[in-house]
Amino acid sequence: MPKKVNTSEAMSAEEKLNALANLKEQLEDNFISLGQLLSEIRRSKLYLYKGYENFKDFVETEYQLSGTMAGKLMSVFELFIEEMDIDEGEVKEIGFDRLQVIKPFMKNADWNVRDEWVHKAEEMPYKELRDHIKEMKQKEKEANVDLKEVYIEQYLEKMIGWFNCSRKELNFKLALYFQDADLDEIKKIVKERQRLFELETQTKKE
Repeated sequence: MPKKVNTSEAMSAEEKLNALANLKEQLEDNFISLGQLLSEIRRSKLYLYKGYENFKDFVETEYQLSGTMAGKLMSVFELFIEEMDIDEGEVKEIGFDRLQVIKPFMKNADWNVRDEWVHKAEEMPYKELRDHIKEMKQKEKEANVDLKEVYIEQYLEKMIGWFNCSRKELNFKLALYFQDADLDEIKKIVKERQRLFELETQTKKE
């Protein structure tokens, strides 16, 4: 296993800050070490040592590194190295870009799902992996739309039968009903029922 960046016990505050500046010049080669250093600096609040009140201002001013990019580097290190304990050589071989692409699917997933995504990232080039995810999301979106359409048709059939009217006449009756309704309260109810519907839909898929 490649040697890790020295931890806070072995490096002084000044050494950490200098190491961060040097590593930033070659981000793709050093994203693991960068993530580790940034994570340690944030946890130990070393930015206070340089007179900054928060971590974001520190990295953006001192290293011209956006807070968003710093967050990505730290999250890759914390998820794949610290939490999953994947060999650093394997993580580096996958690369920062592919790790970023699969990361959203791993945060709350079980270990089997995580292993599957790591394997995909190892085997697929970046573009192929991105296209695979895009296609997967599109299928999920279409599945959700189909379920909603089924739900809508069932509702309309039920209401048209209940009122014994056409769809156009049903729209008129609904307009009469909603004319003086408490729309804020209805919005809250609809939002909660939609949340439950989507949660139930997702559970059935799993």
